[in-house]
Amino acid sequence: VQKVIQLMNGMLEKGKEEKHEEQVQFAAYKTWCDDTATEKTRAIKEDNEQIDSLEAVIGKCEADISKLTKEIAQLDEDISVYEGDLKAATKVRKMEHEDYLATHKDLTESVDATAGAIALIKKKMFDKKAGAALLQIPRMPEADRRKLQSFLSTSEGYSMAAPEAAAYEDHTGGIIEILEKLHDKFEDERTEAEKEESNSKHAFEMLSQDLTNSISTSKDDRSDKAQQKAKTAQREADAKGDLQDTVTSRDDDQAYLDDLSATCKSKSDDFEARQTLRAQEIEAIEKAIEIISSGAVSGAADKHLPSLVQQGSALMQLRSNSRSPNQVRVAAFLHEQGSKLNSRVLSALALRVADDPFKQVKKMIKDLIVRLLEEANEEAEQKGWCDTELSTNEQTRKEKTEAVESLHSEIDELEASIAKLSKQVSELSNEIKEMDEAVAKATSIRNEEKEKNTETIKDAKEAQVAVEQALQVLKDFYAKAGEATALLQQPEIFDKPYQGQQGESGGVVGMLEVIQSDFARLETETKASEDQSQASYEKFVEDTTVDKTAKQKDVEYKNNKKDEETEELGEAKADLESTQKELDSALRYYEKLKPSCVDAGVSYEERVARRKEEIESLQEALRILNGEDIAFLQQ
Repeated sequence: VQKVIQLMNGMLEKGKEEKHEEQVQFAAYKTWCDDTATEKTRAIKEDNEQIDSLEAVIGKCEADISKLTKEIAQLDEDISVYEGDLKAATKVRKMEHEDYLATHKDLTESVDATAGAIALIKKKMFDKKAGAALLQIPRMPEADRRKLQSFLSTSEGYSMAAPEAAAYEDHTGGIIEILEKLHDKFEDERTEAEKEESNSKHAFEMLSQDLTNSISTSKDDRSDKAQQKAKTAQREADAKGDLQDTVTSRDDDQAYLDDLSATCKSKSDDFEARQTLRAQEIEAIEKAIEIISSGAVSGAADKHLPSLVQQGSALMQLRSNSRSPNQVRVAAFLHEQGSKLNSRVLSALALRVADDPFKQVKKMIKDLIVRLLEEANEEAEQKGWCDTELSTNEQTRKEKTEAVESLHSEIDELEASIAKLSKQVSELSNEIKEMDEAVAKATSIRNEEKEKNTETIKDAKEAQVAVEQALQVLKDFYAKAGEATALLQQPEIFDKPYQGQQGESGGVVGMLEVIQSDFARLETETKASEDQSQASYEKFVEDTTVDKTAKQKDVEYKNNKKDEETEELGEAKADLESTQKELDSALRYYEKLKPSCVDAGVSYEERVARRKEEIESLQEALRILNGEDIAFLQQ
């Protein structure tokens, strides 16, 4: 009875131990399920947030591209209009210039013709041929043309005798006056035409410059917007690619999470069923021990069994005598194999084979073989699970370690790039500030110079007017004084009429004319200097504006890039934090796997080999008992 109690206590301890080991094993598996599910849920949430963000980026890019496309189309239309206006203005200007050249030629020929005619008439060399040529002047008024025709028809009857000469002189005086008026009129028209040509040329040059600047500015704006559109399109394409990758990643994670949830629930249900069964087994064994240990069994055994010792010995002797030689050989063989393999299963079975009936021995051996095969299958499943979990965990640890290292490298590069961009933006901002200061200083200098030049030109003009007035006064006086005649009865004190200081006046007038010329030259040179300074100033401002605009765009680009990299840096740091947590989680789970899958004492291969030898020993024992094959075990 005590031996039975001892064996049942062994079964109880083994049941409790296996139940506890199963709890530890499932706790590790449940932790893995929970951690993995949490991680996948977090990843899916982040992917959904990333999808929303990328869709917003794509929407904004599409709106920006649409807007830029319209703006580029408008700029193309503006450029076409400007170029058309410039072409039309150039054509009109060409026609105006050709008209001017023809008009100027006619007027010049008219001026020359009238001047020549006047000279010929004064020299009395005016003939019919010259008169016919004079009548061909295109711009001569019709009334003057008739007077000339009358003169020509009349002058043919004059001779150069004294009376006729006097009549000729009287007749030509009026014609010369007409020709002189025509000469002055043609010269005035030519001067006016030259002035209008100069004004038209200047107006065309201003319009041409304005249209050229508009075309250049519009083309620059179009180029900038085209580049913005290309960059925006690239950002849209990148965002769409990222969106596709993120959607795929999220869907994969969701599918994995669904499979994981189903597998973990199935394993949980299996665990609950096994734990219930083990608890019932332990309860039954404890109840059996309680019954065997009670006075009804143990007390009766102590009271009655000693008297059966002699009888038992006789029975043992009888049983020993009744055992078959094969059963004895099996008991010895199992005892030997138990010692050789250090197998408690075979050693315990050897004792029972020696004591139990032949048929029960065979059944025990067969049942033990089946039990060992079932344990082998269960341990193979456990080994497969361990191999899968260890492999997955190793891959996770490797990937997360590489990801952490990569993120550290990315963060270092982003921090260096952001620092470099900040320095470049600071340098460009200082350069822009210096440009503004240089333009302000140049503007101040230009304003002062312009004010001085304006005053100089004004003074030079006023001085020229004043000198002209002084010259005119002196010229008028000395011209009249030169015409003075002696009185019929001169006072004796004067021997000739006073005509002023004619000798001295010539030097004064000459000096005044030089002074007038100097003031005229001062005006001309100051205007030229002013125009040159203004052009240089405008060129400087234009070049500075272009350079400043380029630097401002560079600052804007670098600030945008810095903002993007700062955002990327934040994301990289967040990714590093989450990836580090994932790596730490994988390392903790590996530590949980080690007791049951890595540090199990005897290796899996050794346990398989020993169990195989135990099964082979049991099969050999069966063969020893009846010489039969154990094919039924393989059926």
